Amino acid sequence: MSTYEGFSAEERAAMKDHATEMKKAARRSTKADKAAEALKDVLEKIAEMPDDDRALGERVHALVTAAAPSLAPKLWYGQPAYALDGKIVCFFQGRAKFKTRYATLGFSEDAKLDEGPMWATAFALTEMTPEVEDRITALVKRAAG
Repeated sequence: MSTYEGFSAEERAAMKDHATEMKKAARRSTKADKAAEALKDVLEKIAEMPDDDRALGERVHALVTAAAPSLAPKLWYGQPAYALDGKIVCFFQGRAKFKTRYATLGFSEDAKLDEGPMWATAFALTEMTPEVEDRITALVKRAAG
């Protein structure tokens, strides 16, 4: 029988990132300032990622912003995310963040991906191919629907 040992160091760091993001957003004055600073934060976070994650993150960012310009980039638990009316619709999580085997493109419950009684809300990303790009584009368009 295992005992609960609390949050991992990576989970604690993600929660700390989220608290910092919320404080920064609250200090920004106008809606335009908030949007510009949020985009800058996302691009800086992607630039800080290790090479493999950065390449995927840059491409995901380009695909999401092209496919659904209504989605606003912002950080969410220290990772790039995209929101509609302030609610996260999708996010990219580099594999280095939680020391996982692969990067993830995830969708929240606010994404319009419902498909019968069961559907995927997260996808493993190991490389960017034309087929993967097409799938991401279609999912993001549908999610932002």
